[in-house]
Amino acid sequence: MSILRKFIPDFSIFQKLTKTHVKRLVNFQRLWQRTVLMTAGVSLIPLIFITIIDYNVTQHSIESEFLLRTSRVVSNTRRTISFFLKERRSSLNFIVYDNNFELLKNPNRLIEILENLKKGFGGFIDLGVIDSTGRQINYVGPYNLQNKDYSGQEWYKHVVDQKLYISDIFLGYRKVPHLVIAVKHVLPDGAFFVLRATLDIEPFENLLFELEMAGSGDAFIINQKGILQTPSRYHGKILEKVSLGVPAFSSKTEVFEEKSPTGENLIIGYRYIEETPFLLIIVKKKDDLIKSWQKTRLRLFVFLLVSIILILAVTLNSTTHLVNRIYNADEKRVMAIHQAEYANKMASIGRLASGVAHEINNPLAIINEKAGLISDLFTFKKTYAYDDKLLGLVDSIISSVQRCGRITKRLLGFARQMDVDIKLINLQKVIRDVLGFLEKEAEYRSIEVAVNADGIPPFKTDQGKLQQIFLNIINNAFAAMDEGGHLDITAKCENNDHVLITISDDGCGIPQKEIEHIFEPFFSTKTGQGGTGLGLSITYGLVQDLGGNISVTSMGGKGTCSTCFTITLPLQMWNKKGKKHEGITG
Repeated sequence: MSILRKFIPDFSIFQKLTKTHVKRLVNFQRLWQRTVLMTAGVSLIPLIFITIIDYNVTQHSIESEFLLRTSRVVSNTRRTISFFLKERRSSLNFIVYDNNFELLKNPNRLIEILENLKKGFGGFIDLGVIDSTGRQINYVGPYNLQNKDYSGQEWYKHVVDQKLYISDIFLGYRKVPHLVIAVKHVLPDGAFFVLRATLDIEPFENLLFELEMAGSGDAFIINQKGILQTPSRYHGKILEKVSLGVPAFSSKTEVFEEKSPTGENLIIGYRYIEETPFLLIIVKKKDDLIKSWQKTRLRLFVFLLVSIILILAVTLNSTTHLVNRIYNADEKRVMAIHQAEYANKMASIGRLASGVAHEINNPLAIINEKAGLISDLFTFKKTYAYDDKLLGLVDSIISSVQRCGRITKRLLGFARQMDVDIKLINLQKVIRDVLGFLEKEAEYRSIEVAVNADGIPPFKTDQGKLQQIFLNIINNAFAAMDEGGHLDITAKCENNDHVLITISDDGCGIPQKEIEHIFEPFFSTKTGQGGTGLGLSITYGLVQDLGGNISVTSMGGKGTCSTCFTITLPLQMWNKKGKKHEGITG
């Protein structure tokens, strides 16, 4: 049996070609469908429901984790940048408190301070001291900025007002991106001065480049106008307008999702850095981040698919097996009912045959007696003694009576053998008796019947069942053959304990796809021609009752030995209790 066959119920394959009046116990098609749907539904619905919930919860958790990680990176980086700037600002505050105004006006002292700043912190380019009039009275650095007047510049006004100024990244006349930090210090007499430092942005940029971020991450700083203060990997160069918009102000770290101008899904985290014009932004590509989740999602879908296939396979196999058992039990019930009807019909036919035979025998005996008397009278009277025509007519009457007698005798024998009767039989005679019922049909249709059963010793069996077996098979052979067909019946001993009987014809044959179903109840190749589909099934059962086996081969088309039934019978009959019937076999 193929694997696929285990999932297909019997009732959908073995379509019954003969209608029966016996009502089925259940609608097997509906039973199978409902059982499959209910069992699969009870198993699959919770599985799919749980999988969907798990999928959504896991995806939500992973996405939340992405947002949380981005938020942590933004917060930590913001603290690093704030510390970087506060450290430089604090160093300037320390200088103004550690050195009086007169020392700071000394170029040598300012050079010493700048060298110490470069060694201690790095990134400092120059230092300048600006008095309350806005004039730079002392300067140390690579540019000629001594006595430069800043009184009219916005940054100077800002630091005078706020005591601290941290600039945007700008080029200035130096044409090099740089950053300015300025602090205001008030003198005891109420005057003040400003200490201004210029910083290289390379250390500033390194803080962002050293970040390790997944999802093709990008970290950069913009000012509140959206101008890039540090270069970005994907969104522009330094001092260019960022390709993303400027997020709304917030005093805390914010993370949100947005589509880029190219349609990519982005996770954006940002934080405004206090006391500076800077805004830290970290951008990650969501699709890159969820690649690991996509692998997990694929495994989840594969698990779900395999689970569904397994559940459906087990459900179909189990349901088909159970429904097949119910179906086969119902088949046996229906077959038992039909066999009972068949046996009752055969018994009725036997009784009818016996009654008809007895009723016909009496008139036949009278006709035979009177025909004999007429023959005697014709013989004694010289008038008719030499009338060959009259004598021939009388002989014809006697011959017909004898033939009718043989027929009624055969009917009586057939009727008597309806009951179980184990006795010693002659196989050739049994075959001939069965053929006697069909000799006229064979003669009319020019069917040639050849019997070769010589040399088979008498053996004990149920003659009535054996006659029924031969009658069913030979009737099928006659139905399959056209006029002028050939039927061969051969019997031979095998291993001295079995007899092998072959019945072959050159009829239409049996298609190969129907061979394996030929002995199944109600299977018929004569749909619409009166076939019940029980003949060969009953024949198979009768052969089994006799302790034998039956098989069939067919070429599936007309020709020599198109269909061949092979029957194997024991030469010594066994009863149902496993004991041999007493008697000799030869």
